[in-house]
Amino acid sequence: MSDLAIIIVSWNVCELLRRCLQAVAASLAGSGIAYEILVVDNASADGTPAMLRAEFPLVRLIEPGANLGFAGGNNLALRAVLREGQARHVLLLNPDTEPVGDAIPRLLRALEERPELLAVGPQLRYPDGSIQPSRRRFPTLATFFWESTLLDRLWPANPWARRYRCAATPDDVAQPVGWLVGAALLARAEAVAQAGLLDERFFMYSEELEWQARMQNAKCKMQNGATASSSLDGSAIWYVPEAVIVHHEGKSSEQAVAARHLNFSRSRILLARMWHGWRFAAALRAFLRLGFAYELASEGLKLLLRHRPALRRARIAVYWRVLREL
Repeated sequence: MSDLAIIIVSWNVCELLRRCLQAVAASLAGSGIAYEILVVDNASADGTPAMLRAEFPLVRLIEPGANLGFAGGNNLALRAVLREGQARHVLLLNPDTEPVGDAIPRLLRALEERPELLAVGPQLRYPDGSIQPSRRRFPTLATFFWESTLLDRLWPANPWARRYRCAATPDDVAQPVGWLVGAALLARAEAVAQAGLLDERFFMYSEELEWQARMQNAKCKMQNGATASSSLDGSAIWYVPEAVIVHHEGKSSEQAVAARHLNFSRSRILLARMWHGWRFAAALRAFLRLGFAYELASEGLKLLLRHRPALRRARIAVYWRVLREL
């Protein structure tokens, strides 16, 4: 049985994937950790499969022939890993990440030293070395309206978003969290088997949030019938800052800006409906549409004032599409 299966879902980021795989090999070199890498290529058009076959022949390449999104792509590999039963741990890793030093062995060590934990994640950093926020509580009702919305941009220090992002605790201290950003998430294979796979109704965004809530709930129900909440007491998911991974955030999604907005908004609405019912989800959808209408009007006004017209036209096209399809 191997210690680790590393799953990477890639779409049109061939060069970043090459750097990611090189960094993974360097991170695990000399560690004695038995591992395998599975790359799911979501129908890339940039030569990714050919590069993998030529340069990384030991990587197991899975080609679904279509873009299945983050959840669907990861589930293809997770099914294979769970079916074969050969790995004790599973690391979901974005192709635009680069482990720094022995980041991966540090994550494994943290999980193995704490048998009560289900999953751990590293400190993420931007390429310039600054810290990328990756720690979260589970969202409250207010969080859906105040985090990553127009209101958040107008009042970035609002208390609901700050609490959601665990802003009161330092970035350099190991700590329990509700969930971790899925760019790099190490979980026990048995926890994945118990909780189930990622929910493929989420094409992209919020899927790792719902999944980690399900992991925690599965454990809580076995112990005392409780369910995961925004409280971090007794959380089985931890942030491990001594493990550092660089994340070139959004290199796939930035290739399709309108789709990114749509996927993010639809996923948030779906989560709201799953957890709080259709009335709350409908209110959230109306609120999000109002925010995009404001952005559209703002860009239209700037275009009338002839301020960077090419940029304004591009953004107007994006917001108009989002309003039509959301």
